[in-house]
Amino acid sequence: MNANLYALLHDHFVEHAEQPCLLLPGGPVIHYDDLDATSARIAHALLAAGCRAGDRVAAQVDKSWEALALYLACLRAGLVYLPLNTGYQVSSANELPYFFDDADPAVIVCRAEVLDAITALRPQSTVMTLHGESTSLLARAADKSGIFDTVHSRPDDLAAILYTSGTTGRSKGAMITHRNLGSNALTLVEQWGFTRGDVLLHALPIYHVHGLFVACHCVMLSASRMLWLPKFDVKEVVALLPQATVMMGVPTFYTRLLSEPGFDAKVCRTVRLFVSGSAPLLPDTFNAFKARTGQAILERYGMTETGMNTSNPLMGARVPGTVGPALPGVSVRVVDDQGRPCAASAVGSIEVKGPNVYAGYWRMPEKTREEFSADGYFRTGDLGELSPNGYLKIVGRAKDLIISGGLNIYPKEIEEKIDALPGIFESAVIGVPDSDFGEAVTAVVVARPGAAPSESEIISTLKAEIAAFKVPKRVHFVEDLPRNAMGKVEKGVLRQRYAVD
Repeated sequence: MNANLYALLHDHFVEHAEQPCLLLPGGPVIHYDDLDATSARIAHALLAAGCRAGDRVAAQVDKSWEALALYLACLRAGLVYLPLNTGYQVSSANELPYFFDDADPAVIVCRAEVLDAITALRPQSTVMTLHGESTSLLARAADKSGIFDTVHSRPDDLAAILYTSGTTGRSKGAMITHRNLGSNALTLVEQWGFTRGDVLLHALPIYHVHGLFVACHCVMLSASRMLWLPKFDVKEVVALLPQATVMMGVPTFYTRLLSEPGFDAKVCRTVRLFVSGSAPLLPDTFNAFKARTGQAILERYGMTETGMNTSNPLMGARVPGTVGPALPGVSVRVVDDQGRPCAASAVGSIEVKGPNVYAGYWRMPEKTREEFSADGYFRTGDLGELSPNGYLKIVGRAKDLIISGGLNIYPKEIEEKIDALPGIFESAVIGVPDSDFGEAVTAVVVARPGAAPSESEIISTLKAEIAAFKVPKRVHFVEDLPRNAMGKVEKGVLRQRYAVD
């Protein structure tokens, strides 16, 4: 049996290949057979460019239906897909140059405005745009066959590498297998009740797990369809919701909907399910949304390394402030510092195990070993508690990861940029509660005596060096940073201090 994820997807939609898959507002309707043929042509073009099974293909492209076809083409050809946030910059050593050096992609597909810079940076890779003139990937694929024999993959063959941030050290490439993706997708389709009649409003980016894997796989496995939006625009979403049956989003989507006067129960009358993930959903948002629409948002818990682990139920109580019980086939436990299971409602470290859990970190075998317990559980780094009925509540993060607008942010990288500025002694970067983004990036800075850059100067400098979503919303100046007896900066103290600023 072929374990290739595309083979699984194809088996589920092939009988309905003439049906729509993507509905582009103001644009064409993309049917399943269009997606199948286009991904076949791209697969042929990638092989013609020199790719061989197991090679990495990096993509930093704007959201489009052809970008989804590129991902599917990589699956079909046995290549390893490496999606990259469109905010990452060539000029930052910790962003694109690092990812390219670490993953060593055979092909890089990028936007036109960075083509020359990436070509100069990576002469050993084939670099091209997705759209455009004769040298673009789609132009190379135009005369290729619309039929491609999907490569036979084993369950543990790599399908993708997604880079995930931590609090120390280098960014890590999580190795995601065909088994990881297929098992998780099949479970979610069943648990969330997807059918051919569903229409998913898709306003998420497609460079991370939520938008690329969770949303697209659920649709394709049920042969349903998507309203395919380039980004989240609250007025456009309100206008299109009456055509949808499901919406997936980050908490920021829901806070912005609640701030829109035209958003009410009538707008949601056709929607059977709202799903929230990628960051914690505040109970206040859950309650306000239910009061406005009569709908209880379904919150779930996942990670780059694991896909989805838990979910509030489709049928049954969706408890605000919790992410529900473990999904079928996934084991979730909360343990103390000695690795012993905690009593119900006691806080401890969350660990997970199942076919959804990644194969390890790319070229980091020692780090991979550190992240797993002796009995094979992945240590998530999150803190939580399990209720007596098995609902998981996330109470914090053992690591200092910041999640803003559903995107993971690595504080150390920003601190290093700030500390390198003239007039700066040291800094600490934290996330503080934000009603729109969940957390807002905030910098706390100790200046050297004499002239130091202002808040606006620090922010403007960082905007030129790192992705915009990482740039602090505020910069606070202090005489010194709070430290514990061991000299470690107490970021918890800072978060409390600036939470109500």
